[in-house]
Amino acid sequence: MAQTITEKIIAAHSGKKAVAPGEFVYAQVDIALGNDITAPLAIAEFRAAGFKKVFDRTKVVLLNDHFTPNKDIKSAEQSKILRDFAREHELTHFWDVGTVGVEHALLPEQGVVVPGDLVIGADSHTCTYGALGAFATGSGSTDFAAAMASGKVWLRVPESIKFVFTGRRRRWVGGKDFILAVIGRIGVSGALYRAMEFTGDAIAALPMDDRLTMCNMAVEAGGKSGIVAPDKITAGYEKGRAERPPVNYSSDPDAGYLATHSFDAAEIAPLVACPHLPENVRPAAELSGVAIDQSVIGSCTNGRISDLRIAAEILNGRKAHKNVRLIVLPATPAIYKQALKEGLLEIFADADASIGPPTCGPCLGGHMGILAAGERSIATTNRNFVGRMGHPKSEVYLSNAAVAAASAVTGVITDPDDL
Repeated sequence: MAQTITEKIIAAHSGKKAVAPGEFVYAQVDIALGNDITAPLAIAEFRAAGFKKVFDRTKVVLLNDHFTPNKDIKSAEQSKILRDFAREHELTHFWDVGTVGVEHALLPEQGVVVPGDLVIGADSHTCTYGALGAFATGSGSTDFAAAMASGKVWLRVPESIKFVFTGRRRRWVGGKDFILAVIGRIGVSGALYRAMEFTGDAIAALPMDDRLTMCNMAVEAGGKSGIVAPDKITAGYEKGRAERPPVNYSSDPDAGYLATHSFDAAEIAPLVACPHLPENVRPAAELSGVAIDQSVIGSCTNGRISDLRIAAEILNGRKAHKNVRLIVLPATPAIYKQALKEGLLEIFADADASIGPPTCGPCLGGHMGILAAGERSIATTNRNFVGRMGHPKSEVYLSNAAVAAASAVTGVITDPDDL
């Protein structure tokens, strides 16, 4: 029976030779992930159910990353719940202020997730890890609580949609633009509960950072997961960091797909998702009259070292516009240190940027970049719903790091080629 990569991973974790779309399975979990927003509820459910021990202290992962450092008493109390639970159960994977990074940047960097894994996380952007060749999906806090205790999760096998990218991408175009092109075509419900498989020679040439960006935003098309089959780029990324031996899966040539969408990378320009949905996609060059108040470069979507290097290339020798608040948030401490070593932070400081610690903060309207009524931000984040970064009457435009940096300089949304 021909299988997709997603079906193979789920079958392997369910004790089956094969699975079919629509089939319900009880699958073994390799990693169960929670953060300072979602895990406290799961921990309460875990205790209410009478569980005394996690299924494997090396596979339950907790992070305080959304309100880092804590912004108020409520967030401090949330974080303390995780600290206490991690100590009680002697979790090997717990990160806090000083060591913590944005979860979906930190776990790949630290080698916690490896190819072939089945990962659930009480965070919708858990789908990020599909870039490593893992099946990874978000869950509710109750499912996370059950997984912490049992090491298993109940799943319906998703249908798969194939997205084929061919050709050579243009300068200033990366994974963010690829995934915005997808969401712009199929809409925010176009892949509802489907596995989004990204393939083609343009994907094969795409660095891991860009693949992580693409899979991160699979959920913005309604996807259950995003995935890229492991290859030499995956192997190079995993070398020296993977905690466990990887298991590499790939789709059979005659595997079945619900649909296939093809894209010519050369035709994709730097793109921007306009308010208030990620599907409202337009070329950055068409938005040159849209003034901004803030530019945020960071998050689990585009806060990696390659994003900072691109932003620094744009900002080097330039200043942020007098009307723009430029905020740069490296996604992990290692990325922060690398940016410091390469002189990128000095470039940002010279551009009058505010450089902050690794945090999810402004992406969810939590802190360190809240918008007031009538304000507009361009951001390298993943969502632009009403009120996502603050006041319901504010606006968020989503872009790659090059567009965010160029826009910070001009004060209006700008294609980097027009700078």
